[in-house]
Amino acid sequence: MYQPALHSVDRQRGAPVPGLERTGWCRQRFAGGLAGFTLVELLVVVAISALLLALAAPAFNGLISAQKSTALVGAFMDSLNFARSEAIKRGGRAVLCKSANGTGCSSSGSWDQGWIVFYDANNNAAFDPGEDLLQQRGATPGLRLNGNAQVASYVSYSTSGTAKLVSGAFQSGTFSLCPDPANAAAVRLIVLSSTGRARSKNGSASDCP
Repeated sequence: MYQPALHSVDRQRGAPVPGLERTGWCRQRFAGGLAGFTLVELLVVVAISALLLALAAPAFNGLISAQKSTALVGAFMDSLNFARSEAIKRGGRAVLCKSANGTGCSSSGSWDQGWIVFYDANNNAAFDPGEDLLQQRGATPGLRLNGNAQVASYVSYSTSGTAKLVSGAFQSGTFSLCPDPANAAAVRLIVLSSTGRARSKNGSASDCP
């Protein structure tokens, strides 16, 4: 049967044409989807979002601080191991000292200002003209790395790989890595034994000067 002719009669009688009711339904649904938020609803969403951000911020900052601490501990221990291996390989003293400018040893400040590794031909723990600069590390903002009395300024490795002061006495000590501002969960300690080997462990707020 020829359907379009019947559709024409149906239109005259006011009957719905197949397909048009579906179009109207879609139009209704589409129009309903355009409805927006009221001002009150928008303010509630903004307030909840701000509260969630405020709650998450300390944990996020703590995570970033812990990651920076871990990275610096790894870099410092790599430099200690490098200096030790160079002393053994070269058959002479290799020194790791703190350095603010990357061209000489610093007598003040903490280790986070940066450090250098050099071959110490005359065993005085100072980077003198003609001595080989082996490694250089720049400053690390936001962290404080301090060494106790025996490792406050330098670590010197002998040909046997042991750590020794320029006086010849065995050298050992502890470095404390503290975030600034303080975050006890991110405090790390690097312990240097007189054999020249270093290890790291977690610290606490009381370890930070």
